[in-house]
Amino acid sequence: MNTAKQNIDPHELQKFDALASRWWDPQGEFKPLHQLNPVRLDYVEQRAGISGKKCLDVGCGGGLLSEGLAERGADVTGIDMANGPLSVAKMHLQKSGLQNVRYLQSSAEKLAETEAGSYDIVSCMEVIEHVPDPQSLVTACRQLARPGGDVFFSTINRNLKAFMMAIVGAEYVMRMLPKGTHDYERFIRPSELRRWGINSGLEFSHISGLSAAPFGGSFSLSDNIDVNYLIHFTVPA
Repeated sequence: MNTAKQNIDPHELQKFDALASRWWDPQGEFKPLHQLNPVRLDYVEQRAGISGKKCLDVGCGGGLLSEGLAERGADVTGIDMANGPLSVAKMHLQKSGLQNVRYLQSSAEKLAETEAGSYDIVSCMEVIEHVPDPQSLVTACRQLARPGGDVFFSTINRNLKAFMMAIVGAEYVMRMLPKGTHDYERFIRPSELRRWGINSGLEFSHISGLSAAPFGGSFSLSDNIDVNYLIHFTVPA
């Protein structure tokens, strides 16, 4: 596998492969994703609508967002490069019985070679901080969206507060995430992500913070983008 062309970090794949079996446990290592998922879906719904749309979930992992989009009426393709989570996603799909989801082992860059301009909505949630070349991923997401389509990212800001909350707090104090889940150097400032989007031909539309309730509670949309945030781009028609 040409990891440079695929824009993947084998170490990152190994981390998520090792945790794959616990992906759908709402009280396990992926509890924060279970808490984030309804808020992320609501944001996409509010900004772009979901029902009847053709959606691509980049870095789908075990399928939380993919199935959520499908339950709201979208025709969904989920892609990931990690074997373990992708296998879990396929197995859980059999359990849920949803007919409007397909899963592929692919990077966004590779899929863009054959399915450019195919999707109304491209979502890339909690993924971009795990790849070696974020600009390449943003560009691929832009290529995969149709003219007039919508592209969404969620990630973590890079500052002292984000380090204390997302790494020290979540991984070491609260133990909400396995130690080593995140690398602070790969956290992304909103200005950087916005610049990569514009460089790729996207138009910035909106940004929203994601704030957690005290002591690891549920998330909600907010004006505070200090730590977690969602960003919405559109593709020129």
